[in-house]
Amino acid sequence: MELSALTRTVVKRNHALISPDGYVNSVIPGWTNCTVNVIINKAMGANLVQALVTLNNDGAITGKTGDTEMFFYVVQGNCTVTAGGPGKFMSVGHFVYLPIETSYSFGKAEAGTQLLLFQKVYEPLEGHATPKVITGDSTKISKAEYAGDPALQMQLLLPDNLSFDMAVNIFTYHPGGHLPFVETHIMEHGLLYLQGQGIYRLDDQWYPVQKGDSIWMAPYCPQWFTAMGKEPAVYIYYKNVNRQPTI
Repeated sequence: MELSALTRTVVKRNHALISPDGYVNSVIPGWTNCTVNVIINKAMGANLVQALVTLNNDGAITGKTGDTEMFFYVVQGNCTVTAGGPGKFMSVGHFVYLPIETSYSFGKAEAGTQLLLFQKVYEPLEGHATPKVITGDSTKISKAEYAGDPALQMQLLLPDNLSFDMAVNIFTYHPGGHLPFVETHIMEHGLLYLQGQGIYRLDDQWYPVQKGDSIWMAPYCPQWFTAMGKEPAVYIYYKNVNRQPTI
């Protein structure tokens, strides 16, 4: 008999590890024939939303961003997105950034297409224009060494300028690669593992993690990771950037 009370999911004051075995579906108006799993949001103390959306047959995602910005990344499958222009085909590794007050529509999806969403309230900055719609393909973005270590490679998916108050990056750790120190900082993170496995330190706890897992890290949560196994560990993550700290 399978013991249904077992899970690796942990939710703490300043971090969470969410494994897929505990997903419970949500309903979002305008998102039809979809399986929606809200993984991170303000109910756990976060200042972002992270969700996974799986489009079933004839699945569609339509709406307007309002005062929030949204970033979608194709984890598997393919679809077409329409936002501020003609429809654009998106497949694995493609992404779209949707700024505030932008109408959007995802459709023509292969059944089983899965999209990762990061969302937050946009903070305007005087003297800097609000970003426009951005589409891209992560497979065409070059990788740069992180901290001078060839075992650590970083890809920046969004422009690095002050108009943006969020960053979304893909971090690749080759087997044995690890962060050079335990990071403790003002930035908040939400992340999804795309490949591989390893050990993550969050606060004073140590967690085995693998493809499909999600992590939330509150500001100032001590954090460290090392890749384990015979293939690279890869995760995509969000962080808030480029704004004055609040008092």
